[in-house]
Amino acid sequence: MSIVSLALGAAFFGSFAGALHPSGDSLAVFRIPLAVVFALWVIWSPWPAWARWSVAVLCLAAMAQIVAQKYVSHPDGPVTIYQKNLLFQNDQVTALAAEIRAANPDIVTLQELTSRNAPLVRELRPDYPYQASCALVEWARVAILSRWPVEGEICIEGQGLVGIQVLSPQGPFWAFSLHAFWPWPHGQSEQLDRLLPVLSELDEPVVIGGDFNMVPWSHALRQLARSTNTARAGKLFPTFKKLGAPLPINHVYAPGGGDAIPRPLLGSDHNGVLARVFVFAP
Repeated sequence: MSIVSLALGAAFFGSFAGALHPSGDSLAVFRIPLAVVFALWVIWSPWPAWARWSVAVLCLAAMAQIVAQKYVSHPDGPVTIYQKNLLFQNDQVTALAAEIRAANPDIVTLQELTSRNAPLVRELRPDYPYQASCALVEWARVAILSRWPVEGEICIEGQGLVGIQVLSPQGPFWAFSLHAFWPWPHGQSEQLDRLLPVLSELDEPVVIGGDFNMVPWSHALRQLARSTNTARAGKLFPTFKKLGAPLPINHVYAPGGGDAIPRPLLGSDHNGVLARVFVFAP
């Protein structure tokens, strides 16, 4: 067995090991290309036929499980969330404000709010008078806007989380905006270890929109969904490109899931996500 085969196999199987070490989730981001390269490599290797085709089928099954998420239909829920990483230097705030107004969401979740793009929240204040923000770093904040009245607020400074207790016509729930750190070797795992206990202890339903910097098949986001009793809204679609690779890393999670569609970049390097979610049981 060649060193290349060992390396490819370790990387592919390691992409399922996020529960053991956060480096597994970093590998999970690249699970599809790893599966393709590993499958092609072993098919043309001198391994016994049973080993070659067993590994190839396993790789294809892992790919199919992810690709299938692009085609699963989801029903629209009654609560609308607009999620957007603004990009710290975004100068198209007027166009973005018009886009958000046209989408007419109930809640807006924003990341990378800075002094340069802050006019956006001021422009939206007549439509979304209930606003909260929290510092991620000295120069950037996470923010959340609501058309409905707010009763409580949670801000965890330096950890990219701000939340409001929304008094919706259906009942109260917590809505959060999250900007997750980059995964291992950066601090995403430690960040979620701090945040998930806070989210899991809330008595009311939780909705989270954010730039998670992670793919939905990772251990980190499966753990978040379990801890908050939520499901990701919508089909799988890319929202960000890293080194030319299209990555689905902006999401909305809600108790009953829902549908979601991508929205334009509008001065950002992240697509917006417009989600219509179920917060309460029918």
